[in-house]
Order: sequence, then C-alpha cells, then structure tokens
Amino acid sequence: MELEDVCGCGCDEEEYAAMPIIGEPAPGFTAQTTQGELTLSDLKGKWVVLFSHPADFTPVCTTEFMAFAAIADELKALNVQLIGLSIDSVSAHLAWIHAIEEKMGVEIPFPVIADLDMRIASRYGMIHTGQSNTATVRTVFFIDDKGIMRAMIYYPLQNGRYMPEIIRLVKALQTTDAHGVSTPANWQPGEKVVVAPPKTVAEMKARPGMGYECKDWYLCFKSV
Repeated sequence: MELEDVCGCGCDEEEYAAMPIIGEPAPGFTAQTTQGELTLSDLKGKWVVLFSHPADFTPVCTTEFMAFAAIADELKALNVQLIGLSIDSVSAHLAWIHAIEEKMGVEIPFPVIADLDMRIASRYGMIHTGQSNTATVRTVFFIDDKGIMRAMIYYPLQNGRYMPEIIRLVKALQTTDAHGVSTPANWQPGEKVVVAPPKTVAEMKARPGMGYECKDWYLCFKSV
C-alpha cells in the first residue's frame, strides 16, 4: 500500500522524524565531543543517559547543564554515562562550558557531542520541525548496559527537565532488571514494586501464601 493511502493526505515519508524503538538496539554512532571521540558501542557494560539541548549559550540550557552536573556523580554511582548533544561545534561547546564554570562556578564533567551535520539528531528523532528546523528539542534517552533503548522522554524547547525524574527512571529500570518486577505509578526507590500477574489458576490460588500485599488477584506488591 502506498504511504499516501495510509495517510489519506498525500504525505511524504520525509515528513516523519526517525525515532528509536524501545526494546531495540539504540542507534549507533561515533562522534566528536568535548572529551574526545566517543563511540556508543564502546560504552556497553554501562548504562547511558543521552540528552539533547537546543543550543549553547541559551538561558534554559544553561540551567539544565548546571542541573545535569549536579546529578552526574549520582548517575556515575549507578553505572551511568551521561552524554549531552546539540547542533553546535566542539569549539562552541568548550566556550560555553568555560563560561558556565567561570560565571556560575559549575564544572561540567560529562562529554558533549558536536552534531553540526545533524546526523545523530536525525537518527534519534531530536529535530521536530514544529519547534525548529535547526535546534534539537529536549530529549532524554535511557540506554541499558547491553546497548538497548529502554526509555525516552521528549520536552519542548521552552521547558527545562526535572532531574529527579531522570534519576528515578534509571533506578526503576535497574530495579526491573535486577528483580524481574514492575514499578507502579509514582514509585520511588525503596517503595514496594508490582509483581507480575498470575498466568494460571494454580498460580492465582497460590498468591495468598506468597507474602505479597494483594489488592486483587492480579494486583500484588512486594518489597525488594
């Protein structure tokens, strides 16, 4: 079937931004950064939080870079490599990082990718033409230690990100992997998690003796 038959509007495939897929390998890349060349596949064994910002020397981005710097050590302790990106040169990144340290007293400890040709931004769906043709929206990608895309968050140009949610989601994903469980709405580290629902009558009847806190046969919680 032709694409325009699906759309019903004569639209072209190029109008759609490429998007990574949760549960599939994250798009690979090698890029120049403020800390030298970086290849994503070399980071296997670590989790990666890759985020984009619209541009250097902009107000909201400056507040975000200081906020990301503030959580960098906590992410490192969780085996996470934090990486920034925008459609700016390494020289622009370095000048901005220097200005943040000089004017704000904050050192930026993570690498920042220079993506002047928009190659990485395009592969990750960071360019949304409803916002800008030349600046990335505020994305956050969570890539696990096997190189698999696990979660994505997109914000518009005008609104800065909430750092505690980034930390919370990393911990939620790692808890899921470590214990084979899910996390409920508004979950915070240390709170009870959700047990997978039973698949058979026998499993359902066994629930009362398993020490779970059950609200119904399919909704049970436990501590980890």
